[in-house]
Amino acid sequence: MKRNLILSVIIILFSLSSYAQKDKEALMTINNEPIYAKEFKRVYKKNLELVQEESQKSVDGYLDLFIDYKMKVAEAYAQNLHKNKEYVKDFGKYEEQLSRNYIFDTNITEEIIKEAYNRSLEEVEASHILIKTSWDSFPQDTLVAYNKIEQIRKRALAGEDFNELAKKTSEEPGSDEREGRLGYFSAFDMVYPFESEAYNTPVGGVSNIIRTQFGYHIIKVTDRRKKAAPIVTSHIMVSTMKDTSAANAKDRINEIYGLLQQGESFEDLAKQYSDDKATGLNGGKMRPFSKGQLKAPPFEEAAYSLKNPGDISKPVQTRFGWHIIRLEEKLVIPSYEDQVNELEKTIKGSDRLKSITSAVNNKIKKKYGFESYDYLPFFETFVTDSILKKKWKYTPLPKKDDRPIFKIGEKVYRFNDFAAYLSERQPKLKTFKYKGALIEAVYDEFETNELKDYFKQNLEMENEEYAGIIQEYRDGLLIFEVMAKNVWNKAKNDTLGQKAFYEKNLDKYKSQSQLNGAIFTSSQEEVINQVADLLNQGVSPIEIKEQINTGGKTNVLVTLGYFDINSTELPKNFELKEGVSEIYRGDTTFTIVKTNFIAPPRVKGFNEVKGRVMSDFQNELEKEWIKSLKEKYTVKVNEKALKKLKKELGS
Repeated sequence: MKRNLILSVIIILFSLSSYAQKDKEALMTINNEPIYAKEFKRVYKKNLELVQEESQKSVDGYLDLFIDYKMKVAEAYAQNLHKNKEYVKDFGKYEEQLSRNYIFDTNITEEIIKEAYNRSLEEVEASHILIKTSWDSFPQDTLVAYNKIEQIRKRALAGEDFNELAKKTSEEPGSDEREGRLGYFSAFDMVYPFESEAYNTPVGGVSNIIRTQFGYHIIKVTDRRKKAAPIVTSHIMVSTMKDTSAANAKDRINEIYGLLQQGESFEDLAKQYSDDKATGLNGGKMRPFSKGQLKAPPFEEAAYSLKNPGDISKPVQTRFGWHIIRLEEKLVIPSYEDQVNELEKTIKGSDRLKSITSAVNNKIKKKYGFESYDYLPFFETFVTDSILKKKWKYTPLPKKDDRPIFKIGEKVYRFNDFAAYLSERQPKLKTFKYKGALIEAVYDEFETNELKDYFKQNLEMENEEYAGIIQEYRDGLLIFEVMAKNVWNKAKNDTLGQKAFYEKNLDKYKSQSQLNGAIFTSSQEEVINQVADLLNQGVSPIEIKEQINTGGKTNVLVTLGYFDINSTELPKNFELKEGVSEIYRGDTTFTIVKTNFIAPPRVKGFNEVKGRVMSDFQNELEKEWIKSLKEKYTVKVNEKALKKLKKELGS
C-alpha cells in the first residue's frame, strides 16, 4: 500500500509523455537526448498547483525539479531497472488494464448496452425445438444434427403445427410435455444467440437455424408485449411439497386468510405460518419481480391484478403450494441512464461479451488490414490425438513447413507461433472430444490475443492521451524502483549511518522547554472544581484519579508526563508556571494543569526521534545522489527555447 501511495505521488508530480512531439523544439538535452518544450509545458501546467514552494513555481524553479526527475529516469534505465521481473510484471498488469479501456471501443459497448436495455422493455413469447450437439462434436455428428433440424424447419414452414413437432422431435428434456413452449422471456433470460434470434423473428414466424452450446434450435415466436413494471409483494405460503395432502394445505391457507379478514397482522401471520422461511422471517416480503421472472404464472397474474399497495389476494395455487399475496409497491421501469452501469456489469459477465470481442476484432482487422490462411487441415494432421489428454509434445516445424497462418498489418504470424501457443495452453484446456474443435477454439483465442497485442503495441504511437498516461506510469514506476534502490532502502537499513547523522546534527533534535506534570480534563465543571480542591490540598494525581473515577465511570481524564510548552494537549492561552493553574473553560470541556517543574530545552534521545532522523537522513542521501547524477549526466538548456517558453507561460 505504501509503495502504491509513493508511486501515485511520483506520477502526479511528473506526468510525462513519450508520444511523437508536434513541437520539435528541444528545451534541453540530457547526455544528448532531447527533451522537448511541449513536454515541459504540459507537465508544468498540470502540476503547478501541486508545487508547495513558491520558489519552484516559476519556470526556472520548476525546471530544476524537472531536470532532477529526468536524470532519475535516465539512471533507472542505466541500472537496467526496467528489466526487473517485478517492474515488468507491475507495468504489464497496468498496461493491460489501461489498454482494455481503449481496445473495448466505447461505441461498440454502448451499442450492446442499448440493445440489452431496449430488449428488456419487451417480452417475447416463443416455443422452440432443440436437436442436441455439443461444440466439440465430431463433424459427422454435427452434420447429422444440422440435417435433422433443417428437415424439421421445412416441415414447420410448410404449415405443420410447431408444438406438435416439438412434442415429437425436440430433444430438450420435458419438451414432450411442454410441447416446446418457453413462455415469455426478456433480455438475459436466454443465451445471447437464442435471445437475438427470438427478438429478430416476427410474431408468427419461424426463425433461422441457430447454434448454441446446447445444439441446433429453431424458434417460433407467438407474441410480443411490453414488459410490465416490476412490483414488490409479500406472501404467506402453505407448501404442498411437504408431507401434507393438497386438501390439508388448502384448508390451512383458508384458515390463515380468515384470520387476515378478521384484522390479524399480515407480517405476524407470515412469520408464524409461512412455509417460505426465507421471506417469512421478513414478514413475507419478497424481492421486486417482473412478469415471467418467477416462473409461476398463477402467482404473477394474481399479484399484478392487485390495484393498490396493501391490497390482499384470495388464496392462489401454484406448483409450490397455496399463497396469499399482498401488494407492497408498484415500481417504475428504470431509465437507460439509471440502468447503464448495472447493464454494463451484467454484459461483461455474460455471453454478450463474445459479441463485443468479435466486434472489436473486426474493428482491429479493418484498421490495420488482416489476412488469414487455411490452417486446420495441416494442424489436424500435425497435432496428435494425445492433445485430448493434454500430453501432446510440440516439435518446432522446419522452415519449409512454417507457413503463414495470418497477417496483421505488415506482421506475419506463422504455424510455429500458433503451435507453440497451442502447446503452452494444453494444461489449462477444458475437455474436448474432437481434436479439430479443440484446435479451432485455441486458434480463436490465439487470433484474438494477437489482434489485441498488435493494437496495444501501436496504441502508444497513435493515441496521444494513452501515450501520456502510460508514460506517466512507466516513468513513475521506474522512479520508485531507482529511489528505493539508491535512497530509501539505504536510509532504512544503514543504522550506523542514521546514528552518525544524528550525532552530527544534534541541534536539529533539541526539544522546546517542557513542563513536567499532569493535565486534568472533564466535561463537568463540578468535577474539575473537585480536582482543583484536591490538588490544592496536595493530593497526588494518581489518588485524585482513583477517588473521582469510580464505578467504572471516567469522570476526569488524567494525562501525566512531559509536555512541550506549545503542546495542543495544554489549554489555549495556558500560562506557564509551576504549581496548580487556574481552570480553563473550553467549548465542551474544563481543564486544569498541575506543573511540577519546567524543564529547559534538551537534545532528545535517538530513539525518541528515530523516525525524524531517518527522514532527514533519507533527504541527505537523496541530495548526495542527485549531486552524483549531475556529475554523471550532461544537461544543456536551450536558452532561446527557455526564453520563449517563459513568455508563453507568463513567468
